[in-house]
Amino acid sequence: MPDHPEPDYRFTLANERTFLAWIRTSLALIAGAVAVTHLAPTFGNSSTGTALAIGSTLLAVTIIIGSYFHWRSVQLAMRRGLPLPTSPLMRILVCGTSALAVLTMTTPLLG
Repeated sequence: MPDHPEPDYRFTLANERTFLAWIRTSLALIAGAVAVTHLAPTFGNSSTGTALAIGSTLLAVTIIIGSYFHWRSVQLAMRRGLPLPTSPLMRILVCGTSALAVLTMTTPLLG
């Protein structure tokens, strides 16, 4: 018998759903980068458009990597009966998307 009991499957599945939600958010950021680069002529040929695309992509990669490590640390905490760990992902997403929104709003003023 293992030292720690298996966590309730509902908590494991909830943790997985949260991880998948972070992945969907990252995919939306990547889709936004593609849209800015290829579909929006106002942004596509400007340095601001390039900055938006690169910023969105970097934010997406950060969230993808961070969400995996958070998922894993929550799984381990549940299996060991420890308190759930905190994550900086929410702050990173809020700050990153806010910066991208400000850059998007200032683009008409720059162009």
